[in-house]
Amino acid sequence: MANVVETTRMLIGRLPIFGICLGHQMLGRAFGGKTFKLKFGHHGVNHPVKDLKSGKIAITSQNHGFCVDIDSLNKKEIELTHVNLNDQTLEGMRHKKLPIFSVQFHPEAGPGPNDAAYLFDEFVGLMKKHK
Repeated sequence: MANVVETTRMLIGRLPIFGICLGHQMLGRAFGGKTFKLKFGHHGVNHPVKDLKSGKIAITSQNHGFCVDIDSLNKKEIELTHVNLNDQTLEGMRHKKLPIFSVQFHPEAGPGPNDAAYLFDEFVGLMKKHK
């Protein structure tokens, strides 16, 4: 895993990045954060996740046993964007200056049915802006 985190660190600032699930955790670690094992993990569909900017709730699909520790992130560089409403764990973050964001859930699964599709539009916009 150390190699993946180091590779992720090398990509930071070089191109837009959208991390999903394990990619979210790798970005968290590359930003200097820590991960921890969840007691039961988040598996299956119907996990409510709140977008902290819009206040909207997305119904998400999830499959992970670890989480990025909110308190381990540098809040001067990283903005928290999404939180799990079941256990208040981190579900999304964004770099404040670089075109990088991530979510712990699976927006491509669409259990809500398309609650999180806007994230892909946002990433395409970042790629166009930074090409």
